Amino acid sequence: TDPISLQLGTENLCGCLVRLLSKDPEWLSAKMKFFLPNMDLGSGDQSPDPTQRVIQQLSKLHTQGQSTWQEFIHCVCMELDVPLDLEVPLLSIWGHGDGFPRQLDIGEESQPDSQLHPGLKRPHQSCGSSPRPKQFKKQEQELAKRYLQLLRTSARQRYADRTPRPGQPLAFPQVYIPPILQWSRASAPFDAQEGAVTGDPKAEDGTDVNIWDLFNTKANRGPRVTVLLGKAGMGKTTLAHRLCQKWADGQLDRFQALFLFEFRQLNMITGFLTLPQLLFDLYLRPEAGPEAVFEYLQENANGTLLIFDGLDEVFQTAGPEDPASALTLFSRLCRGTLLPGCWVMATSRPGKLPACLPTEVATVHMWGFDGPRVEEYVSRFFNDQPSQEAALAELRADRRLWSMCALPALCRVACLCLYHLLPGSSPGQSAALLPTMTQNYVQMVLTLSPQGFLPAESLLGLGEVALQGLETGKIIFSAGDIPPPVMAFGAALGLMTSCVCMGPGHQETGYAFTHLSLQEFFAALHLMASPQVDKDTLSQHVTLTSRWVQRSKARLGLIDHLPTFLAGLASCACRPFLSLLAQQDEAWVGTKQAAVVQALRKLATRRLTGPKVVELCHCVGETQVPELAGFTAQSLPHQMPFHNFLLTYTDLAALTNILGHRDAPIHLDFEGCPLEPRCPEALAGCGQVENLSFKSRKCGDAFAKALSRCLPTMGSLKKLGLAGSKITAQGISHLVQALPLCPQLEEISFRDNQLKDWEVLSIVEVLPCLPRLRKLDLSLSNVSVSTLLSLTNVAVTCPTVRMLQVRKADLIFLLSPPTETATELQGDPDLRGNANQRKEAQRRSLALRLQKCQLGVHDVEVLIAQLREGPHLDEVDLSGNQLEDEGCQLMAEAAPRLHIARKLDLSSNGLSLAGACRVLSAVSMCRTLAELHVSLLHKTVVLKFAPEPEEQEVIQKRAAFPGSLTFQMPSDPLPCAPRIRLTHCALQAQHLEHLCKALGGSCCLRHLDLSGNALGDKGVALLAQLLPGLGALQSLNLSENDLSLDAVFSLTQCFSTLPWLVHLDFSSESQRVILRGDGRDRDLSAAGSLPEFQAGAQFLGFGQRRISRSFCLRECQLEPLSLSRLCETLEKCPGPLEVKLSCKVLSDQSLETLLHHLPRLPELSLLQLTQMELSPRSPLLLADIFSLCPRVQKVDLRSLHHATLHFRSSEEQEGGCCGLSANLLGDAGLRCLLECLPQVPISGSLDLSHNGVSQESVLYLVETLPSCPRIREASVNLGSKQSFWVHFSRQEEARKTLRLSECSFGPEHVPRLATGLSQALWLTELTLTQCFLGLEQLTILLGLLKWPAGLLTLRVEEPWVGKAGVLTLLEVCAQASGNVTEISISETQQQLCIQLEFPHHENPEATTLRLAHCDLGTHHSLLARQLMETCARLRQLSLSQVNLCEASALLLQSLLLSLSELKNFRLTSSCVSSSVLAHLTSGLSHCHHLEELDLSNNQLGEEGTKVLTGALEGKCWLKRLDLSHLPLGGSTLVALTQGLSHMTLLQSLRLRAATSLEELGLSHNQIGDTGAQNLAAVLPGLPELRKIDLSANGIGPAGGARLAECLPLCRHLEELMLGYNALGDPTALGLARGLPRHLRVLHLTSSHLGPEGALSLGQALDGCPHMEEISLAENNLAGGVPHFHLGLPLLRQIDLVSCEIDNQTAKPLTASFVLCPALEEIMLSWNLLGDDAAADLARVLPQMGRLKRMDLEKNRITAYGAWLLAEGLAQGSGIQVIRLWNNPIHPEMVERLQSQEPRLDFAFFDNQPQVPHGT
Repeated sequence: TDPISLQLGTENLCGCLVRLLSKDPEWLSAKMKFFLPNMDLGSGDQSPDPTQRVIQQLSKLHTQGQSTWQEFIHCVCMELDVPLDLEVPLLSIWGHGDGFPRQLDIGEESQPDSQLHPGLKRPHQSCGSSPRPKQFKKQEQELAKRYLQLLRTSARQRYADRTPRPGQPLAFPQVYIPPILQWSRASAPFDAQEGAVTGDPKAEDGTDVNIWDLFNTKANRGPRVTVLLGKAGMGKTTLAHRLCQKWADGQLDRFQALFLFEFRQLNMITGFLTLPQLLFDLYLRPEAGPEAVFEYLQENANGTLLIFDGLDEVFQTAGPEDPASALTLFSRLCRGTLLPGCWVMATSRPGKLPACLPTEVATVHMWGFDGPRVEEYVSRFFNDQPSQEAALAELRADRRLWSMCALPALCRVACLCLYHLLPGSSPGQSAALLPTMTQNYVQMVLTLSPQGFLPAESLLGLGEVALQGLETGKIIFSAGDIPPPVMAFGAALGLMTSCVCMGPGHQETGYAFTHLSLQEFFAALHLMASPQVDKDTLSQHVTLTSRWVQRSKARLGLIDHLPTFLAGLASCACRPFLSLLAQQDEAWVGTKQAAVVQALRKLATRRLTGPKVVELCHCVGETQVPELAGFTAQSLPHQMPFHNFLLTYTDLAALTNILGHRDAPIHLDFEGCPLEPRCPEALAGCGQVENLSFKSRKCGDAFAKALSRCLPTMGSLKKLGLAGSKITAQGISHLVQALPLCPQLEEISFRDNQLKDWEVLSIVEVLPCLPRLRKLDLSLSNVSVSTLLSLTNVAVTCPTVRMLQVRKADLIFLLSPPTETATELQGDPDLRGNANQRKEAQRRSLALRLQKCQLGVHDVEVLIAQLREGPHLDEVDLSGNQLEDEGCQLMAEAAPRLHIARKLDLSSNGLSLAGACRVLSAVSMCRTLAELHVSLLHKTVVLKFAPEPEEQEVIQKRAAFPGSLTFQMPSDPLPCAPRIRLTHCALQAQHLEHLCKALGGSCCLRHLDLSGNALGDKGVALLAQLLPGLGALQSLNLSENDLSLDAVFSLTQCFSTLPWLVHLDFSSESQRVILRGDGRDRDLSAAGSLPEFQAGAQFLGFGQRRISRSFCLRECQLEPLSLSRLCETLEKCPGPLEVKLSCKVLSDQSLETLLHHLPRLPELSLLQLTQMELSPRSPLLLADIFSLCPRVQKVDLRSLHHATLHFRSSEEQEGGCCGLSANLLGDAGLRCLLECLPQVPISGSLDLSHNGVSQESVLYLVETLPSCPRIREASVNLGSKQSFWVHFSRQEEARKTLRLSECSFGPEHVPRLATGLSQALWLTELTLTQCFLGLEQLTILLGLLKWPAGLLTLRVEEPWVGKAGVLTLLEVCAQASGNVTEISISETQQQLCIQLEFPHHENPEATTLRLAHCDLGTHHSLLARQLMETCARLRQLSLSQVNLCEASALLLQSLLLSLSELKNFRLTSSCVSSSVLAHLTSGLSHCHHLEELDLSNNQLGEEGTKVLTGALEGKCWLKRLDLSHLPLGGSTLVALTQGLSHMTLLQSLRLRAATSLEELGLSHNQIGDTGAQNLAAVLPGLPELRKIDLSANGIGPAGGARLAECLPLCRHLEELMLGYNALGDPTALGLARGLPRHLRVLHLTSSHLGPEGALSLGQALDGCPHMEEISLAENNLAGGVPHFHLGLPLLRQIDLVSCEIDNQTAKPLTASFVLCPALEEIMLSWNLLGDDAAADLARVLPQMGRLKRMDLEKNRITAYGAWLLAEGLAQGSGIQVIRLWNNPIHPEMVERLQSQEPRLDFAFFDNQPQVPHGT
């Protein structure tokens, strides 16, 4: 019995197994290849007998070990039709681990090594290259030849049979379609002679590289390394095997040897590894002589190709230089240190490649399939024609499935699914089952599964193995890693493949999933369907990974599509499948799916990088959840950048799919990304993309072609960018055809594409077809001069071009779309060329900038011819070319005819001095020239122009005002005022006559700059004679011309010969010489917005004004002779004149000379000596100037370096000011000066601040007061301010004021201070502020002060005053030597004020006691008696901000009972209880002679108010009553009005704070109509009432009308304030019928008045002789503004703010202002006034002599109206400010207008003082 019979138990079973396998030899051969992939199964020594061949094959399987044998037995039972009586013993004996036989002897000898596959042979021990004798050379070559033939034969056998077998469900015919290959680096050139890509980046883009081109590089030395990059599923491994197969077939004949290694197998090698071991032990061992074979390979390395598949899967467990590392061998092969000259090819997913690769490595991108390749693959996959057509129809109908087929691996899966789904299904039904990548895989599993049965346990088992492999980084599994039933299931369905993993000394069979993505799919299945995986664990696997090309991570992880598969399984369509697989209900599955969706939603809220966004789009698209897709789309930022990572067609398709759910536009920016050439097609129809930008050298013609196909479908695209690419003429031609189909484009950028002439011109030709285009950027292109001129012709003729800029690398078109719509512009060409559009083209302006373009004279002639026929030019910049004198002259001569609006730049064109003069002559008569700047030193030639006369028409039309004020406009437009600047041109005196002759022809020359030349004194003297012939200049700059004082004297004479000269500024050291005209006449029209001011002034009819002139001389040596000569020239100068001199040293002799000439300068108004050193004697010389020159008003001597003398005009009164501040006088100097004061005729002020004085000077000042009767005030501060001022009067002053601050007086100073004060008999007020005068010193001072007669008010402000208390302060006051007539104590202000009357009387007639800001409290009885004695005749008692207690109230009650002559009583701002009120009321009831009672601002309730009003009984002498801010209710008010009828002498009643006399103030209460009617009943009994204030009281028309009826009875009423009440027109009409005769003030602000009421009031007010103030603000007076015919002679202020007054309404009002000669303030802000109203106001301003302020804020006045107001201001000297804030005036014009007229105030805050009433 044989051993197998023993193992099976019976001979019959053994025979049955052998007979069963003999029936299906193909199945057995397929399984042999699966389990023994590298074994040579075709040896010739196999038995011809089929039965013996089966026995031999079973023996070989047996030798692989127990696991392989068990898996084989499972495959037999699962895949073959095995009888039950054979299946049971097979599974029971060999299907488990305990049944494996120790040996399997079938009568055959063990196979010798020579018959095994070379890969399974035992490793040899030595493959060294030891030297051998020469006689063996031939033998060695023969061995090598035999080995190379063996290599080719082995490879041919491996790929010989690819037909499908029943045991291989996935083994369809091996369809191979070459994928798209693209070179990534230009450093990998090809052989041009072979017809491949040359490597020139400018030629082609390297797309669609032939498979044979991968090894056609020119490199003949060093390493030749190619890396093939492609995402998972692109077919990298397939391509590697394809190369091996083609080499085996002899098609890659340049290589003698080819070796293919997979890193997934090399990773499992842990032992020592050398290159011979890698080649011979791991691949194929020579039959003999391995040393000779290896030596031959070394000698012929250039014929050896080594392919390493899966470089991204390498494990770096060892160091890079570890000789045991497979990566180390790969690194040395790439660098050429091993097998130098060999060819190396590696495949990898995109990512950071290992550092072992050389820098010159050639990288090739694999992009998968495009449309034709997909169709070809499908056609070859399906054998019959109907199936092909049906499959293609399904794919074409489903865009998403079509885009997924761009991935070759997924295309194969889709075809497999369609193969099984198409039969029996209707059109479109099959593709509907394959909407996502995940569902393709699901459908594949269902297709491969047995009919009607889903092997859930096996699928989950595969999923568990797959997940463990991903988590541990394992791709190849050993037999022990996979349970045999699971292994058998995977092998049966073709889901797993086998391989032999070998190392030196060992071999092992490994198993792997047919593709890495398949392993990820099964791992996702396990995560979703396994009950052991909870939701948290599942969510942790939903992650996004950045796949940057250049990141530090050296090895990519295995997890690539796992999150995508999880997202796909979360689709509702997968729920039944998962439920069946997990054997759970759909609710359980839905919970897990919801966890995945929620995890994706969280990821969508984060700020993700570009790679993560793409991966997220893949995941979200797989879920098929519209709500999640919409949320993700809306969460994407507006600007979405994608930088430096690989993108495929499927990536952009996923992004486009998500963007389809977005509402807002998005900007996509791709920079530095390797892009699949056809990926733009994925964006077709995406309406959300607004900006699309690509910047990559990897984009070429194929990319441009794909882009051109999708552009017309993107209807929202506005900005397109394709920069930095390798696009050529072919790609441009595609884009040019597509661009006219995109009329919505607004910006196109093709910069940095190295475009040639033809490409640039073809792009520019489409400009007329893009009506909305605003910018075209063609920078960094290579264009010739002729092409450049063609571009200028396009810019001239194309009606939308606004600018063409060409400078070095820049080539940019800026365009302005016309107002017509794109549809209109795309109509009939005849319509586009009609007259209206030609007129529009003529109105446009074009800017042309051709800088550094090598243009010559001939080119300029062509350019001028083009521009003459073109539109108006905004700017022409030809700087940096080669025009020279002739070209510049041509351009200058042509400039007047070219309609240039702003600038012509001819700088850096080789212009000479002679050429500059020719240019000047050429443009001298140009009426639009604004400025010519020529600087030969700086190579500057710039001509600036003003607006054309046609453009000035708008300004001239605005100058014609309606009505009586009309202008006599000249028939010709105003010429421009040019500025000529000829700086640093080496001009000399001999050039001036020719220059002035050329300038004399200039139109209205205003500014001339000749600085930086070489004129010298001689040239300036000549120029001074020639200047009158140049007209009225506004400025002349002669700086840096090597001038001396002689030139100054020549120029000074121009003051009398040049009427325009106003300011002359000369600086010797800095050589600054400036002559300027009147600042008011500066030409603001340079900005093109205003006519010339002087002309405007003449039009307005303003008279001549007196212009002040100034002469400034700096940094000069001023000797007496020079000063005399200077003063003589200044004597003829018209005035007023200001002279400012500065020099290093001014001697006394020079100063005396200057001062003696001053009386002969009658127009001198100011003399300033600054930045010079004066002698110590100079103050005395300056002090004598008052007697020498009576016109001196003030001398300000701040130091010996600065002195200013102010002169008065003959009309002004005498009086001057002398300033000696900031000197070093000290106490001694000040004493000497004070001694001279009585003799100095000073009538102004004397400033002695900052002179280092002490208390001694203060005391001496006090002692000086009696001897200086004209001193009216003196103030000294010895603190930080250091001020010391003495003010004088013209006559002797009877009242003097002395203020001393921070003087730090000590006890020793007090007696001397008191003595000095006692002698100053005219001193009426003394203020001591923080002088460190303590309580004791103040007591001493009060006791020592003694006067014969008079009043003295002493104020002391010290910190201790607020802390000392009232009792202490009163005790101090009692020590005064005179009578205390007034005491004021303010604790919060830390102030004590005492009024003393001399001489002392025992019973004073009048005594005043004021206790302010203090708590009265309970006083000592002695103090009470002293108060009673002191205040027996007290007439005024004032208590403010006090807290009255019970004791204080009792004291006041007793005091009031004793004050029979009390006239005034005040209790204000205090907190008073009801009991205190009772005491006060009791005391006040005995004060029958009270004339003034003030109870305002107290915190009282309504009951307390009633108690206080009880004190009013019997007060028939009361004249003033103030009850402001008291709670007056209806009953209280009625009682009050009844009591008022008994007060016949009452002049003022205030219920709110007021200062006017005889008034009734009830403002800001709520008396309403009822209160107003009650008040109207009382008014007839108050005939002396002068002021009524009922503002803001809620009075309506009924109450207002009743008041209007009674007001005529108030015959003395002067002020009526009824504002902020809803009175309406009925009240206004009632007032108009009976206005009081003496009315001075009428306020009806915000009273709901309309035009009718306002006009009636205006008629009633017209001619009122006493009216001073009218306020009708905030009423709607449109069309009803009051105006006057008789006038109001005393009207000072009129307020019409926010009354909706427009230009037309303002005309009669403005005319009325002339009839109000006393007007000081006009308020017209927040109205609708424009320039017409401003013109009317400007016309009347000169006639309003007393007007000080006008408010025109928030109106519609432009710069022109403001300029007219400035001209009017020039004639109204008394006006202080015109407010113009928030009018539509440009800030630049604001600045100019304010410099012209500082009284125009444009600020938000009012910087001017308010007009005081009554001035």
